Amino acid sequence: MPDWSARLNELAVAAEVPGAVLGIWQDGASTITPYGVLNAATGVETTGDSVFQIGSVSKPWTGTMIVQLAAEGWLQLDDPVIKLLPEAPIDPRVTVRHLLTHTSGIDGDLFTDTGRGDDCLERYVALLADVEQLFEPGTAYSYCNAGFVVLGRLIEVLDGRTWDESLRARLVEPLGLTHTVTLPEEAILYRAARGHTAEDGSPVKTWQLPRSIGPAGLITASAADLLEFARMHLDDERYAAMQEPQVPFAGGIGGFIDLGLTWRIYDWDGRRIFGHDGSTISQTAFLRVDPDARLIMCLLTNSGNGTRLFEPLASEVFQHYVGVSHPAAPQPVDGPVDDRHVGRYERASVRLDVVLRGDRLVLTEEATGDRLAFAEEPVHEYDVLPTEPLDGDHFVVRYSPEHPWVPLTFTPTHLFTSGRVTPRR
Repeated sequence: MPDWSARLNELAVAAEVPGAVLGIWQDGASTITPYGVLNAATGVETTGDSVFQIGSVSKPWTGTMIVQLAAEGWLQLDDPVIKLLPEAPIDPRVTVRHLLTHTSGIDGDLFTDTGRGDDCLERYVALLADVEQLFEPGTAYSYCNAGFVVLGRLIEVLDGRTWDESLRARLVEPLGLTHTVTLPEEAILYRAARGHTAEDGSPVKTWQLPRSIGPAGLITASAADLLEFARMHLDDERYAAMQEPQVPFAGGIGGFIDLGLTWRIYDWDGRRIFGHDGSTISQTAFLRVDPDARLIMCLLTNSGNGTRLFEPLASEVFQHYVGVSHPAAPQPVDGPVDDRHVGRYERASVRLDVVLRGDRLVLTEEATGDRLAFAEEPVHEYDVLPTEPLDGDHFVVRYSPEHPWVPLTFTPTHLFTSGRVTPRR
């Protein structure tokens, strides 16, 4: 057995991640390995039971509750959302399945703070009347946080209690989880991580996203609790359909090839793996499950550099147990560059400007709107370099020379990156 503590330490130092917890479960045996500090400003040590924000790894929890409600007869996945939630100001063709698979076309990165009250999701959904429909429902994929808030509100209406209360009653308590919470006044009762920026490693000024984003990304949990949630999806046949492909994913990063009902489906050298990633305010989380090997790995970090740690660490873990590695990121190649994609691309919370400087393309990403309330780095510039296929539409960018390359694809009408459709303006 490898010394995971030593490897986590070495790789975290190289990735400039202050604190992390690695969780591994393999057919009944679990290992929890902590590293570093939870908060560089206080020096509080990371322990195995420390809690981290898991960000969008919260989405499968919300999706699981929707599947429970469907099994109980409260809804069908192909029901129009407005049949169940008539007040939702969204396209009447949008179904529950569209929301679960990010194919609704709703501009998804609305981060409006609608308060700390129990009506925050209801108030958030009402705001969608002013949000753009990016494409016809069911015709494309674009990552949509707003859609999961709508699902959370749907759970509230059908369950007769807040999303947080349903989470506790439907998942946290039945699974016996002791370190899974949603609100800051709950998290403070545990050893809670604080985010640190990728730019210089400084602790963030804002700890958590607004409560209104809860169903999309507000769970805070320990590695052990996250492993237990994932194990349920290995053992309970009620949730098997969540792992079945629904929508192909063309982004080509990390082996992500299909989307199930919330779960992402990966191909790692012929092995079928499912999981999800999460990112909040400089906290990043990762979960991968190999159902054939009955292997689960999770990594919780308090840094915007989490991906730099996850990819080599995941390769070592999966090489040890099943002989495969995390797929390599796409790489830049020499190729022609022209000005056909120069212009502005914009959606809720972000503005992307592409310019030609000499013989190279440069993209400037700027946070806008409500995202500015917690954006630690509101503006960042990227070199845009060609990649295969060399058709003038496919490129890669990266945050810094130490970070992996991320694909970016242009069409005449939009830019697709980070799983999101951003229209050209």
